Amino acid sequence: MDFLQPSSLADAIAARAEFPGAMPIAGGTDVMVEINFDTRRPEALLDLNRVSELTTWQLSDGTVRLGAGVTYTRLIAELGGLLPGLAMAARTVGSPQIRNRGTIGGNLGAASPAGDCHPVLLAAGASVEAASVRGSRMIPVAGFFTGPKRSVLAADELITSVLVPAAAGPQQFAKIGTRNAMVIAVCAFALELRPPAVGTGIGSAGPTPLRAPAAEEFLAGALAESGLWECPACLPDQVAQRFGELVAAAARPIDDVRGTAAYRRHALSVLARRTLGWAWDSYRAGDGASRCG
Repeated sequence: MDFLQPSSLADAIAARAEFPGAMPIAGGTDVMVEINFDTRRPEALLDLNRVSELTTWQLSDGTVRLGAGVTYTRLIAELGGLLPGLAMAARTVGSPQIRNRGTIGGNLGAASPAGDCHPVLLAAGASVEAASVRGSRMIPVAGFFTGPKRSVLAADELITSVLVPAAAGPQQFAKIGTRNAMVIAVCAFALELRPPAVGTGIGSAGPTPLRAPAAEEFLAGALAESGLWECPACLPDQVAQRFGELVAAAARPIDDVRGTAAYRRHALSVLARRTLGWAWDSYRAGDGASRCG
C-alpha cells in the first residue's frame, strides 16, 4: 500500500486526481479500524495531516467556515458559542483520544448514517465544500449523502471545508446508545430554533441522515400562529407531542443489532420532545424574552 503525504492543499488535490483510488486520512479513527479488520484495502493512503489549510476556521458574515481537519476537541473548545449544537454532538463522540484525532471532514467523508455531527449540520442548513483539479463546489448537506457510507463526492474530490451558519437561536443535540459513552448511536436528533424557522436532523434511523420537514413546518407554524415566537410562554403539550410524532414519522429505520425500527421511532419521538423542551426553555430565557419585553 502506497503512502502519500502532501504538504499543501494544492498538492493534496493533485495527488487525489493522480491516485483516485487513494483513501484520504486525517485522524484515521474510521479508516484504520477498517484496514485493521481487513474490511477495506485501499491502494494508497492520502495523509492530510500536514495540510495546514484544512485545520483553520473563520467566521464571516454570520457563517463559520470549518476546515475539514478541525478536530472534535477543537469544536468543543473553540466553537461552543458559535455552533453549540455541533459542540454538543462532538462531546458524545468516542473517547478523548478519538476526539483529539477525529475531524469534521472525516465524519462527513465516512458518510455513516450514524455520524454524530450529521444531524446538527442538517438542522443548521450547512454546506460541504469539495475541491478537485476541476475546481470547487458547494454541496448542501441535505444533498450530500446518497446511501449508507456513500456520498455525492467524485473520485477526485476532497472535502476541504464545511460552511455552517452561526447559531441564530437555541440548538440542541441528543442521542441514545446501548451504553452511556463510546458507542454508536441507536438514534440521534438535532434541533435548531431560528425564528421564524425550525431546523431538524435525524441520525442512525435511515439509510442516510435525514431531516423532518413536516415536523419543522408544523412547529414553526404552531409557534407563529400562537404568537409564541414574539412573546414566548409555556409550550403547549399537544404541540410538543405532535412534533415528536412527526419526527418519528420522518425516520426510515431498520432492525439491527443495536435496536429495532419500532424502538428507534419511539426513541426519536422522545428525543424530539426533550430537545424541544430544552431549546424552548433557552429561547424563553434569551432572545424570546427580549422580544416580548
